[in-house]
This record gives sequence, structure tokens and C-alpha cells, in this order.
Amino acid sequence: MQLAGLVEAYRTHIVAAHKQPLFLLLAGFISSFVFIRFSVRMIRAKVRWWPGNITPGGLHIHHMVFGVGALLVAGIGVFATNGGRPWIDWFGLLFGIGCGLVLDEFALILHLEDVYWKEEGRKSVDAVILGILVTGLLLIGFVPLGVVPGAGGAEGSGRWGVVGLISFNALMSIVALLKGKAWTGLLGIMVPGLSWIGAVRLARPSSPGRAGGTATGRAGGPGRCGGTGCCTPGWTGPGRGSST
Repeated sequence: MQLAGLVEAYRTHIVAAHKQPLFLLLAGFISSFVFIRFSVRMIRAKVRWWPGNITPGGLHIHHMVFGVGALLVAGIGVFATNGGRPWIDWFGLLFGIGCGLVLDEFALILHLEDVYWKEEGRKSVDAVILGILVTGLLLIGFVPLGVVPGAGGAEGSGRWGVVGLISFNALMSIVALLKGKAWTGLLGIMVPGLSWIGAVRLARPSSPGRAGGTATGRAGGPGRCGGTGCCTPGWTGPGRGSST
């Protein structure tokens, strides 16, 4: 009985609402990310029965390469088929798989070096979580900024009110991002108020918007601690910290 109810809810809220391509995109996104994270941990643990890295001729091919290929095929395929069914559903799933594979190595793309298992690699997880949250909000019908154009009493005033709110919210998001608050800045684009909070709070010491801050915020860098790096979170003293 519960299964029948779930099927009926899927048909009503997903298929009938023309959201199946977006739902499959989200499903592919989450599935590919979970699978590739499991895979790389199995490879790092050197589990014998698990396939290892793909290294033709000694060249290590990162999984983001396959993700980029999936994104290209899905994007071009949608245009080639004019977004018709059932192709748009399959391409939506393929696009989501590509998103998971590419964003799992977002930090590598950002730093142009293999930082997967380093502290900088955390940016990849942040990017994936953000992508899943935004896609999920779009799937459940969340309206960006919570405003529907033309919903105001007078058509003219309603339109200008929306323009003003979007402009102000965009400005606050930029300020929050400059203060090093990526989460509040990016999610604030969708949820009004988050970026405003990030804009009025103090900037992170390593952010570009912090006066007297450093460009890196890492141990040993110049800054408020006189170059000792002792104020950096997680700093344990000279020669004691290490990365794997």
C-alpha cells in the first residue's frame, strides 16, 4: 500500500509536474558522488578485489575527466534532440552523473593540483553539498528569493520591487563572498536573508575583504601573529603538523 502511494505521489508531483528530468539529474548527482567516494576509499585502502585507478601508459586519469565527458554528451544531446522525451530524461540522469564526478574533484580544478586528501580537498565536498541543495530546492519548487514576479498589487510597483530586491540580495551575496563566507553568500542567492547575515558579520581573517588579513591564512604566513602562524586554526606548532 505504501509503495502504491509513493508511485502515485511520484506520478503526481514529479512526472505530471514535468520535473522528472530534474529528479533524475539529482538522483544521478547523488549516486555518482556516493559511488566515487566509496571507490576512491577502497582504492586507497588497497582492497585487492576492487578495481584500481585507470592508468593507461602510466597516466593517471582522474574521474573528473569522465565527468566532463558525461556533461558534454548530456548537454549536446539535449540540444540535438530538442529536449524531447525520453531523451531529456536520460540526458538529465547522465548530466547528474557528470556533476557528481566533476564536483568531487572541484578542489583539484580550483588549485590545479591533486589536493584530494588534503585540507583543501574539503572544498570539493562543500561544492557537492551546495549543488545538491540548490538542485533539491529547485525540485521541490522553491522560488529563488521567494518572490514571484508580478505578484505585487500594482504591476509596475511589483516589478520594480522584485528588481530592487534581487539587486540588493545580489549585492549582499557579493559582500558575503568577499568576506570569505561561501555558504551564506551562495545559498543567499536562493534563500533571502542568509547573504544579508553574512554581509553584516565579521569577515574571515583570510578573506580579501578583511583589512590586514592575509592572502592565504595558513601557518607561517604573514598576518596578525607576526608571521608565526600561531593564530591559524589547527596550528600545532613547528614540525608537528602533517598532511597525508
